[in-house]
Amino acid sequence: METHDSPPLAVRPQAVPDHPNEGKSLLQRAVSSCVYLFERVMPDPFVIVILLTVMVACLALVFAPKGTPEVILTGWYKGIFGIFTFAFQMVLVLVTGYALASASLIKAALRSVSKLAVGPASAVLLVFSVGAVATFLNWGFGLVVGALLSKQVARQVRVDFAWLVAAAYSSWVLWAFTGMSSSIALSIASPGNPLNIVEQHTHSAVPLAHTVFAGWNLLAGVAAMVLIPVVFILMRPADKDVIAADVALLEAEDKNVDDETGDSRAHTFAGLLERSRICALVFVLAGAGYLAMQWTRHGVSLDINTVIFIFLLAGLCLHGSPRRYVGAVTEAAKVTGPMLLQYPFYGGIMGIMSATALDETVAHAYIHVASSTTLPFLSYLASGVITLFIPSGGGHWAVQGPFTIPAAMQLGASLPGTSMAIAAGEMAGSLLQPFWAIPVVAIAGVGVQRVLGFTLVIFLTAGSLLGFVYLFVVPVWAGT
Repeated sequence: METHDSPPLAVRPQAVPDHPNEGKSLLQRAVSSCVYLFERVMPDPFVIVILLTVMVACLALVFAPKGTPEVILTGWYKGIFGIFTFAFQMVLVLVTGYALASASLIKAALRSVSKLAVGPASAVLLVFSVGAVATFLNWGFGLVVGALLSKQVARQVRVDFAWLVAAAYSSWVLWAFTGMSSSIALSIASPGNPLNIVEQHTHSAVPLAHTVFAGWNLLAGVAAMVLIPVVFILMRPADKDVIAADVALLEAEDKNVDDETGDSRAHTFAGLLERSRICALVFVLAGAGYLAMQWTRHGVSLDINTVIFIFLLAGLCLHGSPRRYVGAVTEAAKVTGPMLLQYPFYGGIMGIMSATALDETVAHAYIHVASSTTLPFLSYLASGVITLFIPSGGGHWAVQGPFTIPAAMQLGASLPGTSMAIAAGEMAGSLLQPFWAIPVVAIAGVGVQRVLGFTLVIFLTAGSLLGFVYLFVVPVWAGT
């Protein structure tokens, strides 16, 4: 939903052709229908969270053992405010990642890389590959890099901009089960972590070697990374349907946040301090010293606060002055509004499910219908559905983990396999959930509905592939 305060979209509307399906392949016609459906039927993401809240409240009222109106409302209220710390952490990951990616050195690197794109196929392969690598390192960095690279590539090659941004977003969702910052994998690998539900039941953590870097998980990740770009190439919009980016608008947006033109404070004492590299280095050196001290004493470890801290220090270092970094953070903050508004209400959904014991009801149903070999697959399916209600790796695991891990132990299913099935289901569900697509499309300047029209096809193809892996491969390879 665009208001008068919203940043301008980087694409212009295009007239619908008289014969929209003429000369198109079957897949292109199907994709056009998906895009048409999403653009005209899907409401604003904030409306979606309202509808989801009502749906969960109704389910709790009917099925949950404690589903009284009083408990539902109380759980909803507490959930809204109980998620504030985590929500602010997620926003800071995005803001510090955006600020880092917008540093002159990173932007220059992205401009250089974008020149490798010489046509639509190479453009989508480039955006997807770079986004996947950045996402593997850290999901916040990958989220921003994919969107910014899409804008650079769109200035080099004429392609459908939403199609290109959808490829960047599709590479990002892989972080949930293939990235080193996978929330679920890190949670169960960290001893003493409040979300290490496996340790709470088994008194031992699950190392990344058994989850992210397990053979079956690497196989699933590689297969998805091969399949997704191929599908994007096959469903590339026909030339007459292409809605390209407005290059002039992208050029106008690509300005330095530290532009000093007309600044009357440039040569004052205050202005010199604002542009001083020494001021920035005070924080950078102090922060680096703290990390060195902690890692020397306790070993290298990464949690969400450490990731934010590293991004903050790296951004300050690359921007070089407080003024430039403040400008970059200010630009980043413009795309976080929808997240700040919606995250608390997803916390409210979590609060309803927890307070009414709706999650326990689902757990009992699991045990009745699952077996040791089918539990990973059923967990994958359930995870995709839960992601529509709770689009957060940590929050998602806090809801599904407590009833899935006990079920896995009782049935004798693979704990790593079942845990990563939840992560993979989160990845698949995120292709339909607009929450995390919002910052991507805000950075890129394109409508979220059109982007999700393309990711729906990836959901159907890559989602089916992962379903096959967790139904047939994981029970055999990971063991029971």
